[in-house]
Amino acid sequence: MHRPLRTAPHLRILPLLGLLAALLLPLGLMSAPPAAAARAAEPVRIMPLGDSITGSPGCWRAVLWNRLADSGYTAIDFVGTLPPQGCGQAHDGDNEGHGGELVTSVADQDLLPARLAATDPDIVVMHFGTNDVWSSVAPDRILAAYTKLVGQMRASNPDMRVLVAQLIPMNPGSCSGCAQRVVDFNARIPEWARATGTARSPITVVDQWTGFSTATDTYDGVHPNAAGDDKIAARWYPALTAVLDAGVPQDPGGPGDPGDPGDPGDPGDPAACSARFRAVSTWQGGYQGEVTVTNTSASAVAGWTATVAPAGGARVGQVWNGVLTPGADGTATVTHAAWNGSLAPGASATFGFVATAPATAGAPAATVTCEAKAAAG
Repeated sequence: MHRPLRTAPHLRILPLLGLLAALLLPLGLMSAPPAAAARAAEPVRIMPLGDSITGSPGCWRAVLWNRLADSGYTAIDFVGTLPPQGCGQAHDGDNEGHGGELVTSVADQDLLPARLAATDPDIVVMHFGTNDVWSSVAPDRILAAYTKLVGQMRASNPDMRVLVAQLIPMNPGSCSGCAQRVVDFNARIPEWARATGTARSPITVVDQWTGFSTATDTYDGVHPNAAGDDKIAARWYPALTAVLDAGVPQDPGGPGDPGDPGDPGDPGDPAACSARFRAVSTWQGGYQGEVTVTNTSASAVAGWTATVAPAGGARVGQVWNGVLTPGADGTATVTHAAWNGSLAPGASATFGFVATAPATAGAPAATVTCEAKAAAG
């Protein structure tokens, strides 16, 4: 069973425990401090933050909650100032998904601090900005709002973990430009996250755009239907469990240390892998591509690096489910993310990217190769 732990928020209870110890010690009742047991028993508090896609009713939260519970993540608590809003299945429905809100308005009006104070989250799961994009708010202004909200989160909890979504696609009948505006905004999020994240309070970008169809996964071109809820929950799940698992103390150097596989500094002999490219969608001036890396060796892989060389002068400008290092010649090097570096024999990991391309580039094409490191024996 997974036992995610909180970090800094527990420090708030230590002075009280110290006072209690001082009172009990003369009576001979103090045998061992209960701090460790208190930390293990207290659930991790997770705030789903956003607009009507997160609330009203935001049933991906119910799907995610139940998948976490079924996988053994029971020491968690979804929090928010809004109550459950249905969804037809038992779940912890507290949330901070306010229908119709713009993230820029929340930032401008300083609405978040009071919500944080009322709920005290350890992790924020944020899909926010759809209404801003719909309202033609500039990406720079939306990202400035993101930065302000993250600052307020850290003021509430210096060790806040933040998961930020690249928005699901949007194609309402009343907004012909919305689809491209979502693509343009999503392309800016990874670089913003790299610049804003810190070692103490990291930001994880979660790709909610790739593979999501407004035709089959929404009921109005904007809001997810049941199929869309399943897809959104499926994308949050590995990123959120990676954060939860990272809070579990491990025996350094012990067998099965989950911090070792996939560490770029781990020693290991070369292992065999293959890489395959496919174009997911195209538009004037660019396209979305996807690369699947497969472990073709007979032993486990501890990490992988793929090289993407787009044809026709295209350049990779955004990557998800991997870490991008762009080359001066247009070649992109992509290293595994924290959660998809370890591959069993025959297993695969997929990362996506957005490339800009000149009008003369022709159909999307790219040469892809990979290198892998065998896991330590």
